[in-house]
Amino acid sequence: MHDTTSTDTGLRAGRREWLGLAVLVLPTLLVALEINVLFLALPHLSVDLGAGGVQQLWITDIYGFMVAGLVITMGTLGDRIGRRKLLLIGGGAFALLSLPAAYSTSPEMLIATRTLLGIAGATLMPSTLALIVNMFRDDTQRGVAIAVWATCQFAGAALGPVLGGLLLEHFWWGSVFLLAVPLMGVLVLVGPVLLPEHRNRDAGRLDLTSVALSLAAILPITYGIKRLVADTTTTVMPIAALVVGAVCGVVFVRRQLRLDDPLLDLRLLSQRSLSLVLTTLALAGVAMAGTGLLVTQYLQTVLGYSPAESALWFAPMGLAVALGVTLTPVIARSVAPPTAIASGLALSAVGAALLTRLDSTNGLGLTVIAITVLALGTGPLFALGTGIVVGSAPPERAGAAAAMSETSNYFGGTLGLAILGTVGAAIYRHRMADAIPAGMAAEAAQNARESVAGATATAADLPGVDATGLVHAAHDAFASGINAVGLIGGIIFAVLAILIATRLR
Repeated sequence: MHDTTSTDTGLRAGRREWLGLAVLVLPTLLVALEINVLFLALPHLSVDLGAGGVQQLWITDIYGFMVAGLVITMGTLGDRIGRRKLLLIGGGAFALLSLPAAYSTSPEMLIATRTLLGIAGATLMPSTLALIVNMFRDDTQRGVAIAVWATCQFAGAALGPVLGGLLLEHFWWGSVFLLAVPLMGVLVLVGPVLLPEHRNRDAGRLDLTSVALSLAAILPITYGIKRLVADTTTTVMPIAALVVGAVCGVVFVRRQLRLDDPLLDLRLLSQRSLSLVLTTLALAGVAMAGTGLLVTQYLQTVLGYSPAESALWFAPMGLAVALGVTLTPVIARSVAPPTAIASGLALSAVGAALLTRLDSTNGLGLTVIAITVLALGTGPLFALGTGIVVGSAPPERAGAAAAMSETSNYFGGTLGLAILGTVGAAIYRHRMADAIPAGMAAEAAQNARESVAGATATAADLPGVDATGLVHAAHDAFASGINAVGLIGGIIFAVLAILIATRLR
């Protein structure tokens, strides 16, 4: 039986803490929904506002950019000024900003409000997790609370596109932003009654130079990776952004190691368990995001489902993570955390391996089974791993530790989109090199080699036999890309399972 250390009844949470957790679930759900709910609304708002291609990219990306760039700063700021105070300020700002976002009259107005929403969103996740750590001092109860928090995070991400689709069937595109108003209204009204305040009274002043350096590192790296994935024809600017971000990142790290009161306490990484779990969270994010990207494209471009239908068939991935997280506290009663995490990662390796069996015809059933098994196995990692990260820091640094966990997972996902997305695209182009019919115009051939959509459009101008052959070749080539990404994901999960089983104590 896995033993817990906090068994004193004086440490055990009561009804107020559990009601407080119910309140903290609201911003957790909101952040997860906000990232994906715009997925289906983008075509509608683009037509209504007249947004061009570049403006559409900024509308979708700027929120995530700001959250990624400021989550470290906000986690540390909460430690200094008070986690409840920062959460309520961020929640109130999110509710107010959602109104101009919903009623935007131009692309520029929506981009500006999405930027401010990203700043407000960055306050929510580290504050909620840090407050959970402070409210639940008993190890077992804290594990259950973190599992509930993580369940809402992943369930919200899975249901975001589905909920967005339902809203768009009955209302205009701005309705997807108005979800925040009632959720944050409850938080602001009830939070002061149910949530305790926690701050580090000995913390020094916020180092604004470190804040600037963290933004100068994270934003260019995030931008560079996203642009490399989105546009393989233009590489100079994305690579330049990556270089600038990397240089600023080195300067940021050196500054943190010199300061007595750093923005991000990198000395915590000297704890082997913390650094191992953060690495595992990041690499699991790589595998999950990369396979998720290819699977959603496969559902639409190869199997021919609409975006709404694809979102519905892809939802089991997020729901399976939520289920795995929910079951983890039960598993942890009889299994030590390293064993639970390693076993789950081994299961994820099996799910990823199933993707190597996909082809262009055996599609939907195997795809849903594969992503469900893959996601289910990550549940113990996200539940117990997050607990290990925030539990490794002293209580006064809980916000900074929560920010480290969020940043690790976010960057893992961003890298997964770039690296595994590039692998899938490269295999597609390689397989399509010999599938182009003789005599095809150079521009048309290039379009067919770039994507399945390009091959389908090109096939529309070809004779029947050539058109059918080109489309089949494109579908087979894309399936080969998924096979390779599934193999890479399986290897990542298998290696992580071994490392956790042998190195985590």
